[in-house]
Amino acid sequence: MEQFIDPKTLARVKDMPLIAKTVADGFLHGLHQSRQRGVGIEFSQYRPYGDGDDLSRIDWKLFARSDRYFVREAERESEVAVWFVLDASASMAIASNATKGDKPAWTKLVYAAHLVAVLSYLAYRQGDRIGFMALSSDRQHIVPLGSGEQHWSTILLELARVKPGAVFPGKAMVGTLLRSLQQPGMIIMISDFFERGDELLGFTQSLAGSKTEVSAIQLKTNDELAFPYKGAVRFEDAESGEQVLVSARNAKQFYLDAHAEFQANLEATLLRQSADLTSINIDEPMDQAMYDFLKNRGKVVR
Repeated sequence: MEQFIDPKTLARVKDMPLIAKTVADGFLHGLHQSRQRGVGIEFSQYRPYGDGDDLSRIDWKLFARSDRYFVREAERESEVAVWFVLDASASMAIASNATKGDKPAWTKLVYAAHLVAVLSYLAYRQGDRIGFMALSSDRQHIVPLGSGEQHWSTILLELARVKPGAVFPGKAMVGTLLRSLQQPGMIIMISDFFERGDELLGFTQSLAGSKTEVSAIQLKTNDELAFPYKGAVRFEDAESGEQVLVSARNAKQFYLDAHAEFQANLEATLLRQSADLTSINIDEPMDQAMYDFLKNRGKVVR
């Protein structure tokens, strides 16, 4: 698979619509000979244009790249309501290893905003209704369900306003929002799932049910996966401010074991909630994340 935009490049580009369309169109181009099935964010196969086909079904962007006419075959007749829910707590401000020392930093929250931009672009392109929420204890950003390019642009404007808050809000703060989400459709929850309490997994539990399909996207960094530190290292909890000074050599195996246990517990909890989980390394190109997400969704049987 071609990896055409790395995180360091994306971090320096200010034009979110350009990034979203570039990643999405390139992704669709690479996918046009395959078929991914699921609820929402589906991709139909392309076939050569034939006599009698409606001209409106021609993919003109694909024509511009290939100089051939292709039409997109429909997989479903009705639109799907797709909600994008973004964790905007403090731990999402952790920076990518690929952009540390550069400005602006490619944080989990910045990566997540661009991922929402790409996925929501794909959803609106295929006629789905899309909505957006970014949630922290400091502020909630809400864009109700809507359709079309203008509505997608509204979501991008709201994404640009999202800043990391303190923690993910508890039920008392999001109770009224849950009613909007507990409807037939699909919810894509994006977070690192780091929490001191049970707010995040309590939130996903509240969404579980026959009416709603929940897909969780977990964001990680190279540092979190490999623990590459040496010497004495001071770590700070992004949400509590608590600090601890450790010897990297002595702490590495303890950390890796704890991380593996955390991951196993997260996967087991989401499985019990009938939610599928895709783990994404924000230090890898975003097109890889797109393939991983759809490949993982394709394995889910409901």
